[in-house]
Amino acid sequence: MPKALNKDTKLPNPKLNHILASLPAADYERILPDLKLIDMPLGWTMSESGDHISYLDFPISGIVSLMYNLEDGSTSETALVGCEGMVGISIYMGGESMPSSTEVQTAGQAYRLSRRLMKREFALGGELQHLSLLFAQALICQTSQTAVCNQHHSVEQQMCRWMLMSLDRLKTSELLITQEAVGRLLGVRRESVTQVVSLLQKDDLIERGRGRIKILDRVKLEKRACECYAAVKDEYERLLPGSLNLE
Repeated sequence: MPKALNKDTKLPNPKLNHILASLPAADYERILPDLKLIDMPLGWTMSESGDHISYLDFPISGIVSLMYNLEDGSTSETALVGCEGMVGISIYMGGESMPSSTEVQTAGQAYRLSRRLMKREFALGGELQHLSLLFAQALICQTSQTAVCNQHHSVEQQMCRWMLMSLDRLKTSELLITQEAVGRLLGVRRESVTQVVSLLQKDDLIERGRGRIKILDRVKLEKRACECYAAVKDEYERLLPGSLNLE
C-alpha cells in the first residue's frame, strides 16, 4: 500500500509529470485540488490482473512496470511507465480492468486522481482527454515493440533496450535493481542476465554493484541495443513531444 505522507511536508510539483505539465492552465487548475500525492514503495503491486481500477496515477518519479503473469509463475514486463505518462488507462479506455498487473519497479511518487474525476474530465473533451489518448497510443506501441523484441532479439539487446528506457524515465545514470529482478522483468533466467552484465562491464559500458547498475557509456549502450529502443522513443516523441526529456 502507498505510504501515508506527512501533511507538513512541502509537496513536489505535480508538473514533474509530463501529462500534467502539458495541460492548459485552466484544465490544470481545475483538477489540482483533487490531485493526491502518494508514495510508490519498491515492489508495491498497485493493481492485479483483472482488478477494477479506481484511480489514475501520474508518476512524478520512479517507474511502474506493467507485468504479465503466467499460470506457471513466470513473468514478463510488457511496458514501463514513468514521469512521461500515467497508470490506470482502463478508466478511460472503457475496459474497466487490465489483463496485466502493475508493479513498482523503482520507488517514487505519483499524483492520484479518482476514477470519478477522470471520467468527468474525459467527458469534457478537453486537453486531458487528448493527451490521455495519445499516451494510450504510445503505450500500445511500446507493448507491441516489446513483444517483438522479446521474440526476435538477444538477451543483450533486450537488456540494453530496457536499461535505456529506464534511464530516460529516471533522469539518472544509475539503476537501483538486482540482476534477479532484471531477469524477472525480461522473462529470462538470472544466469543469462549475469552473463550480459559481465560482458557489458568488461567492455566498460556499465559498472555493477550490489543491487545497482551504473551506466558509464550511454552512446555505446545505444549502439548495442536493438532498433526497438529508438522505435519506441521516436513514437513517444512524435505523439508526446518532450515527454522523455523532462528536467
